[in-house]
Amino acid sequence: MRENTSEVKHKIWLSSPHMSGFEEKYINDAFASNWVAPLGPNVDGFEKDLECYLKNQSFVATLSSGTAAIHLALKLLNVTHGDEVLCQTKTFVASVNPVIYVGATPVFIDSETETWNMCPVLLEKAILDRIKQGKKPKAIIAINLYGMPYNVSKIHAIANKHDIAIIEDSAEALGSHYKNRACGTFGDFSILSFNGNKIITTSTGGALVCRDNNTKKRAIFLATQAKDPGIDYNHSEVGYNYRMSNILAGIGRGQMQVLEDRVQSRRKNYDYYKHALKNIDDIEFLNEPEHFFSNRWLTTVLFKTKTMRDFILNALLEENIEARPSWKPMHQQALYKNYPNYLNGVSDSLFDRGLCLPSGSNLSTLELDRIIDIINKYFG
Repeated sequence: MRENTSEVKHKIWLSSPHMSGFEEKYINDAFASNWVAPLGPNVDGFEKDLECYLKNQSFVATLSSGTAAIHLALKLLNVTHGDEVLCQTKTFVASVNPVIYVGATPVFIDSETETWNMCPVLLEKAILDRIKQGKKPKAIIAINLYGMPYNVSKIHAIANKHDIAIIEDSAEALGSHYKNRACGTFGDFSILSFNGNKIITTSTGGALVCRDNNTKKRAIFLATQAKDPGIDYNHSEVGYNYRMSNILAGIGRGQMQVLEDRVQSRRKNYDYYKHALKNIDDIEFLNEPEHFFSNRWLTTVLFKTKTMRDFILNALLEENIEARPSWKPMHQQALYKNYPNYLNGVSDSLFDRGLCLPSGSNLSTLELDRIIDIINKYFG
């Protein structure tokens, strides 16, 4: 039985922060001990919590953002002016901007329909073509879009064949896994995000996942202005102000205690939408292929036409419900339209017909039904 929907139409957010109640203890401890700088017990503790969760011999450096983590990964791979980096065109701009930071050239690869992530066929085509032109790519940024793992086996087989490093962008995929292995453990480097809309949040923040402790130490060195050892302020190379504060890390420690609950809540949202809309042939859900497990950070759907998608999007917005088109491909962006690309039309179609529905782990059944009712009205 549905709950009464006659209440005042309050705002329903796409993906709002969801506090656990455990964060306050860690924050209070930081204030009581005066550890408010970008180092301290919470920073160390949050990194250990993440390393424990990821299990696969991962070494985590917490940073100011996921974007900072991609930048450091590129620096640690010695990507620089004149190099090329293969990037998924279907993504948020933060996945690509760091390539420009280091003076390299992004080369955009279209998606496959199965996962919406980088198409392995086009990836290999692009690599062979760039090599033919004398421009072997230096790295691949592979993305777990909306929490869905990319095609790990195929992408890594191609990367290994051509000896190209992979940066795994798991900004949206903490809690997802592929063949029972956690996302965030597959790349030569992996990155996480704890932005306010992510599955767990530290308000703003991210992390770089390294494969050995020496590399983690090197990342922290670069993230703290590359200050040389010693009492004097000596600097022999350029560094960055990228370290996470002890206050924000305290929020992260509290959030880690409920991460699995948040994953289950987001997956329940997906299941609820799918069951409620199962009889509408003009709506298609992004399903999990075999061996894929998505945290369902956002529930994404495809409508049969752009007209349908736009009508539903506008109807939701008019009712004070935040929904969004799926990410606009980078090759359509004014910033990146003139860069090399290898396209098959999939990302263009996903952008035209795709919609991200409200997916927060704090959504109520009443709110879900309110969204579903609007969609059902359109389809009669």
